[in-house]
Amino acid sequence: MQTTATPTARRPAQRRRRFGREARLGLLLVTPLLLVMLGLLAYPVANALLISLQDKILGAPGQFIGLENYRELLFDDARYRQVVRNSIVFTVMSVLGKIIIGMGMALVLNQSIRGRSFFRGWLLIPWIAPTFVIALTWRWMFDGTTGVINYILMSLGLINGPIAWLGQASTALFAVIFTNIWRGFPFFGVSLLAAMQGIPNELYEAADVDGANAWDKFWAITLPGVRTVLVIITILSTIWTFNDFAIVYIMTGGGPAFATHIFATYTYHLGFQGSRLGYAIAVSVSLTPLLIFLILALSPLILRGENE
Repeated sequence: MQTTATPTARRPAQRRRRFGREARLGLLLVTPLLLVMLGLLAYPVANALLISLQDKILGAPGQFIGLENYRELLFDDARYRQVVRNSIVFTVMSVLGKIIIGMGMALVLNQSIRGRSFFRGWLLIPWIAPTFVIALTWRWMFDGTTGVINYILMSLGLINGPIAWLGQASTALFAVIFTNIWRGFPFFGVSLLAAMQGIPNELYEAADVDGANAWDKFWAITLPGVRTVLVIITILSTIWTFNDFAIVYIMTGGGPAFATHIFATYTYHLGFQGSRLGYAIAVSVSLTPLLIFLILALSPLILRGENE
């Protein structure tokens, strides 16, 4: 006796066929994007890695030397070690300053205060202004002879004479860190403010009923509520700060005596001023493991925040 499949038995097979058609269609639709991404990301990265293995000078073909560039920068280049220290100090201090000031900005603007909209717009000026203008302005303000910072400090009696902020190693790195913080804290403030406004007000009302003070509410409600956003913008800001070029180059050019050179400016110095393109790219590529480690270390915090 011949049996026929029931409608219920045919449904799984139909769903599998439909899923297969949809999967093939989806793959077909994303293929152009995958090709573009491959061309924009994979090829430049692979080409940079290849050049970093060469003794290449601008305008001339490179000669393959293997890992010699990496051996030189790790064991023979004392300036590279100074650049690593400068980059870590510059990035850590800048990002910490942005987090602290940005959090304070978000907490204040999240309150019901008069002129809140005006202050929200006004505090965005450092973020929306061109970096070139900001760097030139702060270079003039930190100038040792005509800078307004020296004038204010001497007027208040805090210093006896002008300080060459950008002309001495002990203060130049501090000056560019301060400028970078001033440039970037509105990004943290606006992002954290948006996250705070997504926290249900009922949580704060319940905390008031329980007798919690402002500090308790910050640690128990506000900080957990903005944690995912805070981790994401910290990762982004760290990557941007590690690769910052304009502020340092315009204000100090990496000087004095390499005191403010970071990865981006040192790479430019080697590749375009020293014409050692292969070695410069090796320096730039050496930054990648640090950024990968940072992302891998902070990614679990993002996933934990999304699962809660």
